[in-house]
Amino acid sequence: MRNIVSLEWLYEHLQDPDLLIADCRFALGEPWSGRQDYSIDHIPGAFYVDLEEDMSGEKREHGGRHPLPDLGAFSMRASAIGVNASKTVVAYDDQGGAMAARLWWMLRFLGHERVYVLDRGYSQWKAAGYPVTAEAPQASPATFSPKVQRHMLASMDEVKAKLGEKGTVLIDSREGARYRGEQEAIDPVAGHIPGARNRFWKDALDAEGSWRSAEEQKERFRGLENAEELIVYCGSGVTACPNVLALEEAGIPGVKLYAGSWSDWISYEENPVAVGEEEKEKA
Repeated sequence: MRNIVSLEWLYEHLQDPDLLIADCRFALGEPWSGRQDYSIDHIPGAFYVDLEEDMSGEKREHGGRHPLPDLGAFSMRASAIGVNASKTVVAYDDQGGAMAARLWWMLRFLGHERVYVLDRGYSQWKAAGYPVTAEAPQASPATFSPKVQRHMLASMDEVKAKLGEKGTVLIDSREGARYRGEQEAIDPVAGHIPGARNRFWKDALDAEGSWRSAEEQKERFRGLENAEELIVYCGSGVTACPNVLALEEAGIPGVKLYAGSWSDWISYEENPVAVGEEEKEKA
């Protein structure tokens, strides 16, 4: 796998001087819980990176529930914990990789390619008997020099302009009932962006919580591999990130993240909304 490292790999490389570990545990609805869990125990050497404080900006009228952070502030945070061009970053969480994948995407978006997500997550690390600690590591501040990869991002206007355009496919990463508009417990409007295909992000994982192989990811996205452009979204731009990662594992190019996602889309009253299943046409 190109973007995933195993528990065994991380254990074997814990002492590598160029390794930097990021603990991204976070529970929606309990924003304090990830930091609290980190203070109890975490992988030795791991720094805590908070979804809302570090990887999201201030919520406004538009931009979604987890808008991208100010890139300067995020770069300073990355520098403060020691990220620079020489570092290999491994991110983990206890949420199936969703929060860790957000950090993976953020660093990739800012030009840092040596970043990976830990397979299976923290609970499995601990259950396997690997070391944990409550001690916070001593940071060695570095200089993180961002190089924005604008081609990885799609704005609301870009998504809207490409609705129905041949060659562009939207992928909705939420669970099927939310995509179809049958239920919506988080956002004020149910449904999906017209034309979007549904690929629930958790299907990137197998029954044991491990990331599926490249071939299995290709099968998940079968029929979409010939699209000229894939735009991935979810509710707030977080759980779309594991689908972006899965598409890269599958070797499918031209993938963009609509960071504002559904919560941004519906903040514009004039934007169209669809419900039910979409016809699975060829991309």
